[in-house]
Amino acid sequence: MDGGKRCAGHRRPLHAQTFVKTYGFAGPFRLIRVINRPYKFIRMIRNKWREIRAEFEQDIMDGVLPVGAKLPTGPDLAAAYQAGRHSVRRAITELAKEGLLSVEQGRGTFVQPRPVLEYTIGARTHLRSNLVAQGVDVTSEYLGVEQLQARQTIAADLGLEPDAPVIASRRMTLADGEPIAFGTLYHDASRFTEYPERRAVMGSVSAVYKSYGIDDYLRGSTEMNARPARAIEAQRLRQHPDMPVIVIRTVDTLLDGTPIACSRMIWSAARVKFNIPNKED
Repeated sequence: MDGGKRCAGHRRPLHAQTFVKTYGFAGPFRLIRVINRPYKFIRMIRNKWREIRAEFEQDIMDGVLPVGAKLPTGPDLAAAYQAGRHSVRRAITELAKEGLLSVEQGRGTFVQPRPVLEYTIGARTHLRSNLVAQGVDVTSEYLGVEQLQARQTIAADLGLEPDAPVIASRRMTLADGEPIAFGTLYHDASRFTEYPERRAVMGSVSAVYKSYGIDDYLRGSTEMNARPARAIEAQRLRQHPDMPVIVIRTVDTLLDGTPIACSRMIWSAARVKFNIPNKED
């Protein structure tokens, strides 16, 4: 080429160039990051997604992308990184699996709150005291309540006859406004009459139990397993569909071992890890 001219369709020479990435945030703010660096033009290489993933991870760790930041759309990111949409999707998926990003259906992709909360399971396992100690604001959302006939597993956990009436209370648990778990707590309807009304007024399970003359109770058993999240579970927990959930089945008892409640909870594996202390007798 003469005089520094380039013919149509010729790519830029491979030297230091200005690469501008624009991140769009939820809210009135906008962050422009300008980086001067040499790079090679990349057409379609297999590991392009790794480069994108590494840059996003570094920006998150450095605070360039703060917690709650909303990422641009896939096409915008593909254009900014000069990459295919598949590479962008894979990078985001991997970061979501690690809990750094939250892909929320219908809302977009956001930087995930960190660190992951730790929930200790022991003889006296109370959700609120577990998380409040970590400086977390624990709240809950009422999802509904109904009286129904206990299926066999619920009846067995509560020491009842099959089809005995039970109260099923459904709630979502949030930590600093982020959903971390949802599920159902079951009680014997003949013993805990007016449980929903008392729970609404008193605010905590422990307070309700005291109103029934139960000052102390224990975690009788805890069973847990991990599995892929169902679509509705990922949507409720606002996590990536490929991120697993932890299913926890519990039974709470009086000090003499009499069952008073059982639960089935779905926990976000992206936001909570469980600790089971190994205590010797």
